[in-house]
Amino acid sequence: MSTRQPAPPRRRLLALAVALAVSGTAAHAAQDATTTVAPIPAVRGAKAPPAPCPLGSLFCPPRPVSYALCRPNALLAFYQPGLPQDTDGRDLADTDVRAAHVDSSNRSVYRLDGQVRLQRYDQLLRADHVDYNDVTTAYDAHGDVRYQDSTMLLSAQHIQGTTMPDRSTANTVQYQLLESHGNGIAGTAQLFDPQHSKLQQATYSTCDPGDRVWEFRAKQIDLNKQTGVGVAHHATLRYHHVPILYLPYMSFPIDNRRKSGFLYPTFGNSSNAGFTYSQPYYLNLAPNYDATLTPNLYSERGLMLGTQFRYLTDLGRGVLNVDYLPNDSKAGSDHSGNTRPDLKDGANRYFIDFSNVTPIGRQWNFSVRYRHVSDPYYFKDFSNDIVRSATTVLPSNAYISGHGNWWNAAIGVDRYESVDPALPDNRLQYRRWPRGVFNMDIPLSRYIDFGLNTEAVAFRRDESVQGNRLDLQPYVSWSLGGSAWYVKPRVAYRYTRYDLIGDFNQYAGSYTYPNRTPSRSMPIYSVDSGLYFERQTSLFGEEYTQTLEPRLYYLYVPYRNQDDLPLFDTRLMTFDYWQLFSTNRFSGADRQMDANNLTGAITSRLLDANGDERASISFGQIRYLQPQRVQLTPNAPEIDYSGSAYVSQFSLKLSDDWRLNSAYQWSPNTRHNQVATLGVQRRIGADGVFNFSYRYRNRFLEQLDASAVYPISARWRVLGRWNVSLRDSLVGNPNWNRGHPKTLDAVAGVEYDSCCVAIRLVGHHYVRDNYGNTNNAVMLEIEFKGLGSTTPQTESFLQRAILGYQ
Repeated sequence: MSTRQPAPPRRRLLALAVALAVSGTAAHAAQDATTTVAPIPAVRGAKAPPAPCPLGSLFCPPRPVSYALCRPNALLAFYQPGLPQDTDGRDLADTDVRAAHVDSSNRSVYRLDGQVRLQRYDQLLRADHVDYNDVTTAYDAHGDVRYQDSTMLLSAQHIQGTTMPDRSTANTVQYQLLESHGNGIAGTAQLFDPQHSKLQQATYSTCDPGDRVWEFRAKQIDLNKQTGVGVAHHATLRYHHVPILYLPYMSFPIDNRRKSGFLYPTFGNSSNAGFTYSQPYYLNLAPNYDATLTPNLYSERGLMLGTQFRYLTDLGRGVLNVDYLPNDSKAGSDHSGNTRPDLKDGANRYFIDFSNVTPIGRQWNFSVRYRHVSDPYYFKDFSNDIVRSATTVLPSNAYISGHGNWWNAAIGVDRYESVDPALPDNRLQYRRWPRGVFNMDIPLSRYIDFGLNTEAVAFRRDESVQGNRLDLQPYVSWSLGGSAWYVKPRVAYRYTRYDLIGDFNQYAGSYTYPNRTPSRSMPIYSVDSGLYFERQTSLFGEEYTQTLEPRLYYLYVPYRNQDDLPLFDTRLMTFDYWQLFSTNRFSGADRQMDANNLTGAITSRLLDANGDERASISFGQIRYLQPQRVQLTPNAPEIDYSGSAYVSQFSLKLSDDWRLNSAYQWSPNTRHNQVATLGVQRRIGADGVFNFSYRYRNRFLEQLDASAVYPISARWRVLGRWNVSLRDSLVGNPNWNRGHPKTLDAVAGVEYDSCCVAIRLVGHHYVRDNYGNTNNAVMLEIEFKGLGSTTPQTESFLQRAILGYQ
């Protein structure tokens, strides 16, 4: 056991301890220049894996980089637990020196031998021998030199230098970072001052020291902490010891400050653009704005330049994206050879996407989103998934909006652009040029609220009926209730007025509008009421609270003839359970339904001990006490049904690992199933998920959709998706018969994970337009953990394709 011996003066030893940490700092900087990743459980203590994404989440956060498959570095054998995990107390801490023997016979040179141990706060140096010259401030540590601080472990054969000036050199260095799995070696590490250092013959990797799948090597690495930039000379990236990338000069950041330079490239292949290679270059223009230039080489189409500019100022924040491809050699046809009469070979292709938010005081802001494409075929040629390729309309808008405790308001414009060749401009949504809204809800007392919904819009579209519309709807609501009941009467008055412009009857079709300034007004009365019953019950050995919630909703709206009102933004809404309690079955303000309806519904739930809903079932129907006379089109016959379709919905989630949702509608008027949906999601361990859904809507669609991520082992996962149509719409299928199934979207892939490398290979087949034409794409992603990913968009694509992918 070592004993405490007389030691050199504290001031000098403090400098000595700091100087001996220099080599470790340099090696740490080499790691920081490359990556910042998650802590090593073997060092900091095992960390619980991230919680699985909750079932039903539309998007799951990406899994953090994991080094669970790595073996502990041999350097961890001398790791000393219990030291502080920060550096805050270094300047004020004393230096504790221990050694088996201290020789101070020479008044200027101190010799420490045998289990030498120097500790100051989080810094710990151990060696067999340390010599220190109190006159020249030179020191020399050799013999099993080991250094540890809050961020790293380091071993060296020999460290020597001076504390005044602050210079040192370490030979035969090995290091292990404690906040990540980064590790490596260096022939020598030199420190010229606290801000500048140099590593020679250095390596860095997050792989196990004995199993270097990949490794970054450099003849020399210069580190400048003042600018936060490192420069590697004659650098190579090796995969299984085989050089795959050489750069004679490469700069990189060594801290959290951004640094201009090349980002990781992207490789891909698709049937509509051919082989693709992208090489982004990042420009750190200023602390509050930057840009990324991305040349994209398409073997079938040419070279596209993608540009992204981001900014954050006191006047606002925003992003500008511009993609431009001059002289597209295949613009005039698709990959199947079908010609495009409105687009010729050699056309320039581009896409602009600009967004900005500017605060105006504390309660107001100005926001804008502008998007524009060169032609309606752009997304079909340059997208790689069904979501973007199926886009038919690009909306743009600009609004000034504000809000308070009881009000909100906005004024702005909305514009729509067709990106579907089959959708002409006069069939697009109307431009709202401009549109203003004002809504308020003021509590007048404990039980009574007064509110107002207001909208004023100018509708513009070429070769169409155009005009302005004002819609006002003040209301008063009264809320009564107790712990087991509620009654909510509501009285509203709706007034809508139009001002048609130009020769509006030229585009009115077979109907002639008799009045340039038509209007409509009517009261809207409703009473919503319900009861709550509950009891304790048990199921599968678990205790639950079961509720029974009957509900009655009465709605009365007198009939007003609305045939002389144009249709600007109104459609018949899809009927579902929540439509049972709605005051209007039309979207927009151009139609207000007449009603003398009574809705009856009942819901029952199972709540666990924490109050979480584990099961729910609801059933309801509207009873029509008079015919429905208001229809979308003028002179359309009234609907004289005694009741709506029966609507039910069911959800079940008896554990956190699986859930089931379904909905069903049956119409007693047509004696047909109207809607049927079924969705099942099952969590497979912590890394897998299975999804199945069935969707049916009478005379419109019938589809199956199945997807899964299945972990074969700790290293391998297979994944896939199949979305198939059993029959779609009445086009080409007037009898609504089932035909041959048609694949709408199919994905198949495999993932491999190891200590320091992750690989994803994904194949994708999807329908790219309304005519049933398809595309194929293959994506390969190789991720060197701690360096980055070659195709980061693969993960975002899988998140969209597979519900619950993580």
